[in-house]
Amino acid sequence: MNVIHLDAFDLGIAATLVLLNAGMSIVLGLRLHRQVLWAAFRMVVQLLLIGLLLRTVFALSSPWITSAAIALMIAAAIREVAVRPARRLKGWGAFRLSAVAVSTTSVATVLLALLTAIRPSPWYDPHYAIPLMGIVLGSILNSASLGLDVFFTGVHGARASIEGRLALGCTSREALMPHIRNAIRAGLIPIVNQMSAAGIITLPGIMTGQLLAGMDPIEAVKYQILLMFLLAGGSALAATGIVYMAASSISDHRHRLRLERLADIGGKKTT
Repeated sequence: MNVIHLDAFDLGIAATLVLLNAGMSIVLGLRLHRQVLWAAFRMVVQLLLIGLLLRTVFALSSPWITSAAIALMIAAAIREVAVRPARRLKGWGAFRLSAVAVSTTSVATVLLALLTAIRPSPWYDPHYAIPLMGIVLGSILNSASLGLDVFFTGVHGARASIEGRLALGCTSREALMPHIRNAIRAGLIPIVNQMSAAGIITLPGIMTGQLLAGMDPIEAVKYQILLMFLLAGGSALAATGIVYMAASSISDHRHRLRLERLADIGGKKTT
């Protein structure tokens, strides 16, 4: 493939657009110029560091080092899913739900791709395993955290109606089912929008990168289709699993609603 290498001058030209953003913020009084410049600086440092780390990991091509890198990625995603919702389970409950949903769905999705469709040699080749895990985790993170947030917020706001259904003899699953459906639906909206827009409104990131690297467009399209299918499956499993586990966590064997197990984002107990 004909790879065009970029140097510092090329990146500096693109950086003038960030400076333009900061200048517009100053002129318009948006007071965002410091945030824009700091975010750009952090992004450059973070990406350079991860680039150096990946260069080492790729060179070593060790299953243990690759597994350690993936484990760190999964741990970071677990934390994000656990802390993003405005209301969440107290203590370690939120992390427990997130750990089960994120780790199982991400590992299963990536292993499916590596062992069936892509089949690198060796199968744990970090050139494939780490980028795949990063893409899958990003989609799972969005779907799981959005589904969890919509579920807990909806249940908290509809407490009276849910308890009314329970008083009339509904099981906790029946009383919570409308909120379970709404939460799973909300968690799937981002990936549905991605698939709907792909190819007509946008060229997805992976496909764009492969095209810029000189890959044949049809081959790039095949990889993008594969990835979108993987993301759709992983997102659906993560959103469904975490919402159902959340529903079980705020009810008990006597079909009572246990909202005292929730805390808001500031750590304050839900009443």
